[in-house]
Amino acid sequence: MEPQAWIYQQDKPTAGRKLLLLEEAELIFALPLIYRLINPEAVASKPDWFCDAELQRISYTELVTQLNELVRLRKKTQRLDNELMNVNKMLNQYFTDFGWRMVRKELAQIKKRQKKSHIEVSRDIIQRLKRYMETQKLDSFDQAIDNLLSEHDADNSQNHLLHPDDLDDNMSVDDMLDE
Repeated sequence: MEPQAWIYQQDKPTAGRKLLLLEEAELIFALPLIYRLINPEAVASKPDWFCDAELQRISYTELVTQLNELVRLRKKTQRLDNELMNVNKMLNQYFTDFGWRMVRKELAQIKKRQKKSHIEVSRDIIQRLKRYMETQKLDSFDQAIDNLLSEHDADNSQNHLLHPDDLDDNMSVDDMLDE
């Protein structure tokens, strides 16, 4: 399914990226954020993010019902095209243009945080990694670690191969296959 475009309530911007509604692949990150943001207390704290307050009271329960249905179907790994379109349509009516832009920013931050992880490494190891990066002409720690792990994997796979020098003179082909 192609991403649904946001339908602007005010003037469509002439520059920048167009806003998109939710895609199936980002639901795992987006749903907790959406549930948190549509809460009536959150709506009261950020009124410029949401459309007319009267409409929200009516559509809040409908939106939550639709979101719950989307979650239920997602857990059953069923097709979500129709439900996602319905939820997106409701979100488009619930949030203002500005509010949805802020949702997309928060979602981008969540995705970014999910991709990164932080580990603590001693200064000595960092210095060794930097020297390795210089000798291998690598630009980042990610590349250096990936390169080292690839070398390690290659060494391990070679260690499991039988070399002719390692074979016992009395060993038969059947014996080699049994190992």
